Amino acid sequence: MKVKGEHEIFCCGARVKISERGVEVLSEPLVKHCPLHEALYGTGTIDREAVRRSVEMKIAGHGFCCGSRVFDGGQVVAFGASEMMHVWLDKRLVDCAVVVCEGAGTVVTSNGGLVQAIGARLTGIARTSPIREVIEYIEVEGGTVLDKACARIDQVEGVRRAFESGFRRVAVSVAGFQAEAISLIRDVGGDVVIFSVCNTCVRNIDVEHIAKADVVCTSASTILRSEVGNEALLQVGVTIPVYALTERGKKLVLAYLVEFNKKLVVFKISKLPYEIKDKGPKLKL
Repeated sequence: MKVKGEHEIFCCGARVKISERGVEVLSEPLVKHCPLHEALYGTGTIDREAVRRSVEMKIAGHGFCCGSRVFDGGQVVAFGASEMMHVWLDKRLVDCAVVVCEGAGTVVTSNGGLVQAIGARLTGIARTSPIREVIEYIEVEGGTVLDKACARIDQVEGVRRAFESGFRRVAVSVAGFQAEAISLIRDVGGDVVIFSVCNTCVRNIDVEHIAKADVVCTSASTILRSEVGNEALLQVGVTIPVYALTERGKKLVLAYLVEFNKKLVVFKISKLPYEIKDKGPKLKL
């Protein structure tokens, strides 16, 4: 697998640059252990070398940032944004999704299978550059790339493009390091469901924006567990909790659970978040 262009992502809280010259971990990871990362990549303690290896595994095994990118729609996590949006689109609970793909940037599509194929093993993309083969695949599968020339990531403009294209009910994912976009999307108006993702690196100043989302994946953020979790109407998952903050978000998460093919436990609780000691990711001190 050969990387094309230059890309920057967040992995375990570390900023990582990926290019034809290799994988460079630009900052220290914030997470020292993550059960999901261990399950996917066999990593116990997370350091710069572990981050580098996991990204290289993603490149070698799935063509991440490559022209031969593997678009596999299989379910990887139980309560991920792409998994939920896939179901919402298939059940016609939303008309389209605005997501991000490396090599393409912001993508608008009504194809639930494409959303899952893009997002199954994706991590937070801060910057990307165009990969012709990726863009061509997305277009063949019914996706619209916001900016084919530059692979720009702009979820606010993606939502606008979705409405201009005639879609009425739009779902959009927004990464925590771009949290202000959530408030800007709310200013756009219209029927938009916002899923806040990739939140390991969020700061206190991001909370006011993330609190305006409908559904929030906490990632490894202790800030969101304490500041947003207590406002949740519904929580799914314990290791990496996902909170529904609005009635619309709650109904959509429950609609996803109807289609979830594994066993579940549901019980009433007087206060959220619900946590089990030592169950989730561990941050470095």
